[in-house]
Amino acid sequence: MNRTMTRTWTWLVLVSSLALGPIGSAQASAQEGAQYTITFTRLWTGTSHPFEYPKQGLLTGPHLSGLIGCSHGGGYTLFKVGTPPTPGLENLSENGKHSPLDAEIKAAIAAGKAGALFETGPIRDAAKTETTTVRVTDANPTVSAVAMIAPSPDWFAGAADVTLKEDGKWVDTKTVEMFAYDSGGDDGTTYEAADKDTSPKKPATVLEDAHFVVNGKKPPVATLTFTKQ
Repeated sequence: MNRTMTRTWTWLVLVSSLALGPIGSAQASAQEGAQYTITFTRLWTGTSHPFEYPKQGLLTGPHLSGLIGCSHGGGYTLFKVGTPPTPGLENLSENGKHSPLDAEIKAAIAAGKAGALFETGPIRDAAKTETTTVRVTDANPTVSAVAMIAPSPDWFAGAADVTLKEDGKWVDTKTVEMFAYDSGGDDGTTYEAADKDTSPKKPATVLEDAHFVVNGKKPPVATLTFTKQ
């Protein structure tokens, strides 16, 4: 190859690289997704939900358990109204424990149905918040999370299928409300009801009794705020 042809070939390669560079970068960025900080805020108090609100106590008083959830695609459901609870969701809603729900989420991640697991500590002081992080991608652009409402038979705060990509872009910030649900694992009807295991398990339902409906309205028990890093 003579010197002129070599220069021409080098020039073509350089132009092609410059032309394709932004496209390649955009594709890589889409694959990488986005990282979010999640702020878990408790709204459930004796003022917001006064009916039979539990008595205060150092360790046994009213609180929300640690949050647990994941990023995922359309093939995964953490909880769904009308569907009986998994063993993990039942134990979370009855005892506030993340196991075996964390193992169920990890199995979904291994199967390619979920992207990333996240967790926080409990909120005992309603004036405080808990934070964690989660990564979302085009394959796993939505987030679901749950936390036990404690004490209770099997009640939990939940947010399902929160979409963080809108109009083709990752949102800068988004706040969603978490409402109260009954997992279907226990037949108790008051905060401190004796254990009354449900067999077979019942479908999960939205709680709409006097505990969670105030003056005809259903105030949220918590919020999740997603802030892109």
